[in-house]
Amino acid sequence: MLYQSIIIKICSATIYSVVDNSSSRKAVYAALFGNLGIAAAKFIAAILTGSAAMWAEAYHSTSDTFNQILLLIGIKTSSRVASERHPFGYGKEQFFWSFLVATMLFGISGILALQQGFSAFLAANRAIENVNVSYVILAISAVFEGNGLRVAFSLFRQGIESRGEKVGLGTLLKEFQESKDPSILTVLVEDSAALLGIAIAGAGIFLSQVTGNTVYDAISSFAIGAILMGFAFFLARENKGLLIGEAISRKDYRRIVDLVLQIPEVNRIISLRTMHLGPKDVLVTMEVNLVDKLDTDRIETVIDTIERRIIQVIPYVNPSKVYIELEQDSCPVDFRSKSKRKQQQ
Repeated sequence: MLYQSIIIKICSATIYSVVDNSSSRKAVYAALFGNLGIAAAKFIAAILTGSAAMWAEAYHSTSDTFNQILLLIGIKTSSRVASERHPFGYGKEQFFWSFLVATMLFGISGILALQQGFSAFLAANRAIENVNVSYVILAISAVFEGNGLRVAFSLFRQGIESRGEKVGLGTLLKEFQESKDPSILTVLVEDSAALLGIAIAGAGIFLSQVTGNTVYDAISSFAIGAILMGFAFFLARENKGLLIGEAISRKDYRRIVDLVLQIPEVNRIISLRTMHLGPKDVLVTMEVNLVDKLDTDRIETVIDTIERRIIQVIPYVNPSKVYIELEQDSCPVDFRSKSKRKQQQ
């Protein structure tokens, strides 16, 4: 006896391969080379001036340099081919290394900057010398950090423009919240924090020079440390969600639902579950209810149509890694996608 409706569970283990990490790598390299030179210059300025704010900035740029190296390690290791031990690949390596970067930004840059400011408060008869050196180094640092931010923002904006959307404050904020590329996000956050830190350091040194009171320099170091720890906490929270398992964006989720429900043979979607295994590596599972009295060939056609609708929403998906199976005892026919069957034959 047939049921009133046929329930088909589509385990579309739709695994998006990380085809190209060149964009993320480009942004990280731009930040790496900039921070490497900036860190050396800031240490020289800190030694020559004795400014607590410059020491805080030197620690900050040094930490950022190591952070870019960790991000590059994450990009490299995440592209490894899936193995028997890790059948879904290594995409989450990027999330792990980015989380480690956030921890270092908090622990090294933030805490050392606070410690430097505290020591400056306690130091008696402390003076800031060669302030012009600090201004020059901070100005050069701002140029390099600004260029790194420009490169990262340009790549970030391309994601919006590629979907045909207009770039505006609303779309930028939404893209920032829903972006799954931790490398781009980390560079954006680090360079933004760096530019803000440079402005604060410059202001603290200037006020100390004008008033003759180095307390402003110490306050600047405290402020830089607090900003870095705040930005690090934000990054850690974002990467924590990706490490645990974060779904695709709400917009893509709604698009998949709308497109699948437009198929005449589909009654309703019972469930749709997704999880990012990497920036461009996603697992999708869907369970749908179809209309009655569909023959085997028609059911197979419907499932292939659902597969194409999913690919339509996520255009960079590798079709050979999209599979759809029928999991129902009464229907022993293999309803995997055609691409999957051809691959196994």
